[in-house]
Amino acid sequence: MKTIEEVIAEYKSDFDLFEDANAKLEYIFDLGKRHTTLPESEKNDATFIVGCASPAWLVGECKDGVLILRGEGSSEMAKGMLTLLLDIFGNKKASDILNFDPEKLNELGIVELLSPVRQKSLQSFLEKVYLYATRCSKGEL
Repeated sequence: MKTIEEVIAEYKSDFDLFEDANAKLEYIFDLGKRHTTLPESEKNDATFIVGCASPAWLVGECKDGVLILRGEGSSEMAKGMLTLLLDIFGNKKASDILNFDPEKLNELGIVELLSPVRQKSLQSFLEKVYLYATRCSKGEL
């Protein structure tokens, strides 16, 4: 299982191949093409990511201290960012997530490309991930 830092390093090397912001954003949109959907039964108030620019949901499950994440976004940007972030944080030990400094996401070189509204969406997603990781680490999920 790759660490959070290893996944970020792989994406960073991908993003470094692009010469401008538009190409990096296009890559995020392309990631969204691998995006999965959630069953309607899992799209509810408990899984809704409050604060996202467009409707998005995140489901967290805990198995043996590992946080399993699934999500769905409604816009192309949300789909791409969710795919990226699920790759980074999904199937990782809750303790590894809780020990990870989310500021390290800035190393990707894409956070600054996001509008303030989308940066808030990213923050909202991270808050939900860390909530699930905390609950997983306490055996509450």
